[in-house]
Amino acid sequence: MAKRDYYDVLGVPRGANEDDIKRAFRTLAKKHHPDANPGDKGAEDRFKEINEAYEVLSDARKRKAYDTFGYDGGAADGGMGARPGAGAGPFGDMGGSGMGDMFEDLLGGFFGGLGGRRRGREPGEDLEVGLELGLEEAFKGGERRITFPRTEICGTCSGSGAKPGTAPEPCKTCGGRGQIHVSQGFFAISRTCPKCRGRGVVIDSPCPGCRGSGRTRVERTLTVNVPAGVDSGMRVRLAGEGEPGLNGGPRGDLYLAVGVRHHELFEREGDHLMLDLPVRLSVAAAGGDVSVPTLEGSASLHVPSGTQPGQVFRMRGQGMPAVNRRSRGDLLVRVQVEVPRRLSRRQAELLRELEADGSPSDYESVERFEEKKRRFKPS
Repeated sequence: MAKRDYYDVLGVPRGANEDDIKRAFRTLAKKHHPDANPGDKGAEDRFKEINEAYEVLSDARKRKAYDTFGYDGGAADGGMGARPGAGAGPFGDMGGSGMGDMFEDLLGGFFGGLGGRRRGREPGEDLEVGLELGLEEAFKGGERRITFPRTEICGTCSGSGAKPGTAPEPCKTCGGRGQIHVSQGFFAISRTCPKCRGRGVVIDSPCPGCRGSGRTRVERTLTVNVPAGVDSGMRVRLAGEGEPGLNGGPRGDLYLAVGVRHHELFEREGDHLMLDLPVRLSVAAAGGDVSVPTLEGSASLHVPSGTQPGQVFRMRGQGMPAVNRRSRGDLLVRVQVEVPRRLSRRQAELLRELEADGSPSDYESVERFEEKKRRFKPS
């Protein structure tokens, strides 16, 4: 079967950074790991393909050669290509003990926690919390208090998982590596140690505070600053407020997923607001000033005589603030002319007199329709 592009294998763009590649690898490797798919030969093949792609794209030197020369990158990179006695392939030894070492390096940490070859500090996972706001709150922005669950290092055992005064012991089954090696034909597969479950250590006296996990789940409360003008679908990033990292690594980030509730008066279109404004027939016909609600109070709008139903007037700078900019959207006022439901005899007479005193040009739409009606001949 023809080789697939390594970026396609991991499902990342060519410009992906190291964290994006690592995150994609973790997700795919967990999904297709042979332990999670017993007896599935297809999953095992995909698992090998995923690891081969990660082995190249996670190494800056190999990735550069691959981006430049493709699968023939080894021949141009002096030392990355096949060596005498090594398995074929431009990215180094892919067979025998080399494959076993690669699996040990790549899979031991991801499927064995602290097992395998000890990895360095790794950043924690990101968190996402929903933040629902009213339109007025989104307009003003400002400080909001949020409460969300996250993981903290256990304060009793400082994250070791062992009861104070004791310490974890190296696992005797795997020799503290967190993995055991199983030969499957040509390949040497590293699997999670069943005794220590990949941690490389066992805890005889678990910490009473976290029951040996080294971490506890707590409710975290923060005061966050929401920028004015946020809209549904936007995300606000709070650096370092996510889950704790591995081996003392930094915390991930917290993302606030913003949702703005529907408003009973205003309809939002980006930074602009739309308002349906009912006006009396007399105001639309004769003109006049009307009071218009805005998010900052009332404003006056002049309705010229002869205003038609559905006509839109723009009140500049009365819309939503643009996020992180000084500009403002507009308020678009759509006039809805309201016709009286009941008329006294005198009112009806006055309206007829008004129409009789007018000219056909005062009722252009009616006149155009009457002309079309006269030309119309039913079949």
